[in-house]
Amino acid sequence: MRIATFNINGIKARHAALTTWLDEAAPDVVLLQEIKSVDEGFPRELFEDRGYNVETHGQKGFNGVAILSKLPLEDVTRGLPGDDGDDQARWIEATVCGDKTAVRLCGLYLPNGNPVPGPKYDYKLSWMERLRARAQDLLDQEEPALMAGDYNIIPQAEDAANPDAWREDALFRLDSRTAFRRISHLGFTDAFRARTPGPGHYSFWDYQAGAWQRNNGILIDHILMTPQCADLMVDAGIEKDLRGRDKPSDHVPVWVDLDA
Repeated sequence: MRIATFNINGIKARHAALTTWLDEAAPDVVLLQEIKSVDEGFPRELFEDRGYNVETHGQKGFNGVAILSKLPLEDVTRGLPGDDGDDQARWIEATVCGDKTAVRLCGLYLPNGNPVPGPKYDYKLSWMERLRARAQDLLDQEEPALMAGDYNIIPQAEDAANPDAWREDALFRLDSRTAFRRISHLGFTDAFRARTPGPGHYSFWDYQAGAWQRNNGILIDHILMTPQCADLMVDAGIEKDLRGRDKPSDHVPVWVDLDA
């Protein structure tokens, strides 16, 4: 079972790039972020015609997450627990049923948090505390589960081509990285980093200042797996080449293969 996470940066602007990649790579499940569409406006027929079940949690103009799955989905829920007043569409969950076992999928679009300091950064940190609570719940269930998406976190210096440029950014501030560690150190495995250590691996390149051409990237899209899920991992990787295509997203897919 191949599960990928992909911040598409606008489904209306990138649907051609997305469907081309789906036809080539044929992942079993894709967790999308920044669909920037209400549920009714999501072009679900493009994906249903390709054999995908579609679940969305949309919002007009920005945010928005979705799940595309060739496999059956059950128990779909929307919204990160812990704040009934939070109306930003950043979290979706479902259970995917593989040939051998079921896996709980959590797709997330973590707040950016800039500018710092300010209410957006406060919201980022409070959202991450809610995420930590949900992560602990997943671990307590002792079942295969993963949390995948655009975390808007650069976990360590090797995850940026130029870390000094990000020192005071919400993505790399110490409080942000500490909050991420509080989650990952509960007992999660980072799928990509479990297979590929070291610098030079990125999932995002800004559209500005020739970042792609200079490989001035950052790694901010992550797949965190519970121990039961990590036991199923076969491989993981990043689809870097998609960033060099016409009209790309500024992110590329990160994927994990599970023996599920």
